[in-house]
Amino acid sequence: MSSLEFLPFNAMSSNYRIMNQVRINWEVREDVAHFCTQAKSMGRQQSYLTPPMACAIWDILKAECTIVTGPVTSHVALGHELRHCFEGHFHR
Repeated sequence: MSSLEFLPFNAMSSNYRIMNQVRINWEVREDVAHFCTQAKSMGRQQSYLTPPMACAIWDILKAECTIVTGPVTSHVALGHELRHCFEGHFHR
């Protein structure tokens, strides 16, 4: 996890978010890296160099977002993925 994760950020205004009212689900999986690699269609090299510790999968039409983590995670990882639920791909 990068030290950048601990820096403050400016939240997008509500009209720029992908969703403002979201139903959140939290799924805990033993195979989080493999699952998130598949769910995010990551390339083999990218997933090998930086295997995901968590991911967020959102459905704008249903206003739902599922955060996927392993059984051991951190507040930072959970918060990072929660931000994805509201703001989508904020780090490009």
